[in-house]
Order: sequence, then structure tokens, then C-alpha cells
Amino acid sequence: MRWVSALSQRPSLEAAIKEVVELAQDHLRASPDLGLVFISSAFASDYSRLMPLLQEQLCLPTLIGCGAGGVVGMNSRHQAQEIEGEPALSLMLANLPDVKVHPFHISADDLPDLDSPPDQWVDLIGVKPEDQPQFIILVDPYFGQINDFLQGLDYAYPGSVKVGGLASTGVMGGTTGVFCGSRRYSEEIVGLALHGNIVIETIVAQGCRPIGHPYRVTQGERNIVLEVETQGEDGDLEMASSGVSVRLSPLEALQDLVQDLNEEDRQLAQNSLFVGVVRDEFKQKLEPGDFLIRNLIGVDPRAGAIAIGDRVRPGQRIQFHLRDSRTSAEDLELLMERYQRQASSFPEELTNAAALMFSCLGRGEGLYGEPNFDSELFRRYLNIPLSGFFCNGEIGPVGNGTFLHGYTSVFGICRQRKN
Repeated sequence: MRWVSALSQRPSLEAAIKEVVELAQDHLRASPDLGLVFISSAFASDYSRLMPLLQEQLCLPTLIGCGAGGVVGMNSRHQAQEIEGEPALSLMLANLPDVKVHPFHISADDLPDLDSPPDQWVDLIGVKPEDQPQFIILVDPYFGQINDFLQGLDYAYPGSVKVGGLASTGVMGGTTGVFCGSRRYSEEIVGLALHGNIVIETIVAQGCRPIGHPYRVTQGERNIVLEVETQGEDGDLEMASSGVSVRLSPLEALQDLVQDLNEEDRQLAQNSLFVGVVRDEFKQKLEPGDFLIRNLIGVDPRAGAIAIGDRVRPGQRIQFHLRDSRTSAEDLELLMERYQRQASSFPEELTNAAALMFSCLGRGEGLYGEPNFDSELFRRYLNIPLSGFFCNGEIGPVGNGTFLHGYTSVFGICRQRKN
């Protein structure tokens, strides 16, 4: 297994393609089985020409990609770069001798009903669950049923990792596109199911830190939290002196919490407050990565209720979170340290590994005030080829499910299976 990543900032599409192909082939030194291409929306008028031009030079059996407001790749000095709002082309090539690569493209009309058996989802993808496929998914943002697709994919392939993102455009908007083979597709999903001697491991950095302590939802309807029950620091119920747990409206819980914050966090809570939903109902000591972060959509002062960007049900635990650049950096570093410790047991499998980076348009230089922050931090811990793009939404697992995220950096680390 070999992977290479190449990046060009040439303003001409033909010149950019020539540069990335030459750089990638020089470093791969093997016949490529797979290509992934990410193209800046500055080239939007050339999207229809991208895949035919690439295939002329590479003649790849499998090639997928998408357009984006920013792309990530390795420059000629082997440094990771994030190019935002400027012409850029990123190409990753892979030689995968013991891996089967199955590409697919799907429209919303192709999706089975969510009540359908898993066999219909397997027929849609074309790969057996027992093959343990790993998925890379690129989605046109006008594909309207992404959550249904992810839910169905988890249903049919519960043990498989799924990573990816929604194609994006520049600040001013414009044309989107996802690509497979020699064609551009609109309002569709393109993807890969990889199986054989390959695993994809994930780092999902949602960039938030918890404040206060957890609450258990006691009343909720759809995405509305109506009542919560206090939880202790370790997740156990915090009992009142009478032996009865304390129940209150989520707005009361939030008001009590804000009063205890320092002035900096109190200001941050005015526009960067989120809700984390605990994914593992049985885990007592909660850590970063245990929460699915969702937007706080609104508050009903009369009912004391809050609305969040996901369905809730009684029994789930929630905790309020804050997000800023420092928190985002610390969150990613903590997760990288954790992965590095885990990976120390299989250093050989990482020798020929690579990573795909799917980062929110709301991160990058706009969040950190400096370029290449997430990619450089990642490469400090894992010095492997990196390619990817800035997304309209990021796809990655939390707990046992796969979700569409926001303000997140998802890394998919592709490596050989552990011997």
C-alpha cells in the first residue's frame, strides 16, 4: 500500500493538473488504483473539464472528488497546506494491491425507505457487509436526504467506518459539484467502499468544551427539551437532601450555569453556546468524543424549553458546551495525543498510511487567525500524506453512529490492517 498527495496553486486548470499529476506519479512510483481530487471553487467554470483532463493523463480505474471553497494537500516541499478562497487543486493517489475499491454514485430517488430491510441498502451500495467495507463519502450540498442516507448506511453496515463531507463553494456562493469516473454529478452522492487489507480510523474534532455538568432529559419532544434532571460531575444523579432528584426547565439550568461562568465564558456563551448529547448511555465518566455537538437553535422563555439541532428523547444526557479557537485547538490536540498513544502499538501499519481531512468552512484561517492550523497540528503527530477540503458539513462517527457535523475537522486515517 502506498499513498501520495500533491497540491498545485497554478491559476490554469491544465497547468494545475499537469503539476499534481507529475508530483504524485514521481512520489508514488507504482501504478495507481485510486485517485481522490479536490478542486477549488475558483475553478467552478471548469468543473465539467476536470475529470476528462485528469483521466487523459492518469487513466485511473477509480477516481472521485468534489469542488470546495478550500482544499488541503501536500506542496512540493512535502508540507501540508490549506488553500482557502484561491485557485488550488489537490490530488491523492493510492496503490492498493490487497484492497478492492468499489465506487458508487447515488441520487435521492435511489434511496430505500428507512423502514426497508438492510438488504435493500446493501443492494444499493453493491458490497456485502461481511466484507467489512470502509466508506469515503462526498455529497453535493443540494442532496436533500443526507441524514437518511447515513442512517441507512449505519443500518446495513453497522461495523463500518464512514467519513467524508459536503462539497462547498466560496464566500460568494456559486456552482457545486461532485465527481465520479469521468463525470460531474449534481444533487448526488459519490463514494467509495473499500475492503480488504485496509481500515479507516477516525479523529472527529468538534472543537467544543463542556461547561457545568450533565443533565438527564426527563421530558422532550422531537428536538425540544422541556425538562431536565440534574446530574453530578461523574454522570450520576445528584440527589437533593430529601432523596429526590432535582428537576427543572432547561432554561433554568442554563441561567444557573451562566451565573457561575467567568466573564470571558459568559461573553462567549452569548454566541458560541452549543449542546452536547451523550452517545453512550452507560458510560459514567464522560470525556471529549463522548458528545455529539448540536446547535442550540432557540429558547422559549415562557415554557423554559430549548430547541436543539437534533432529536432528543427522555433518558438521554446532555451538557452545554462552548466553542472558540483555543478550545478547538486544544480539542484536536487532545484527540491527536490519544490516537498517537493508540497507534504506538502498530507503527508498521502507519508506515504507508495516509489521511483525508474534512474540515468545516468555519474553521481554517477565519477561526485561528493563521493558515494551515489543523493540518500542521495533525502532521506534528502523524507525518503521513494528507489531502482533503473545506466542507459545508463534515461526516464522521461519534459513538456507534455516523453523523453530519458542523464546525468540525474529521480526519480519516487509511492504513493497512494490523498483523
